[in-house]
Amino acid sequence: MAILVGSLPSREGRAALQVAVDECLVRGADLVLVGLPDGGRGFEDHEKDAWQVAVRQAEERMTQGGKSITLRDEAGDDVAHSLVQIAEETKAELIVIGLRRRTPVGKLLLGSNAQRVLLEAGCPVLAVKAPEDD
Repeated sequence: MAILVGSLPSREGRAALQVAVDECLVRGADLVLVGLPDGGRGFEDHEKDAWQVAVRQAEERMTQGGKSITLRDEAGDDVAHSLVQIAEETKAELIVIGLRRRTPVGKLLLGSNAQRVLLEAGCPVLAVKAPEDD
């Protein structure tokens, strides 16, 4: 069994990673972490640094729990398609993704990648928001 998480160097990405690790440890599943294809361009250095710390913490927690974590930097240009495809390849039982908080107008439209993952995935998808105080 595996849980797949698509994670970015953002508050939402770190929250998704943390929840995915929690789910893995509760379910006794391994973790597949799909990172960025472009190395995080567009993110501030402090965000990338915080994400690297979060990944190291995830690795430690998974190791302590006796489970493995596999890092894959294969998201490609079509992130939603890649996440769904990797979930199928790894037979993931769950996909975890992060969602940004939106304005009232923005709530009418879900992010296109998140929406496509929700619609195209053959397994349940857990959408996570970052804590407001993070």
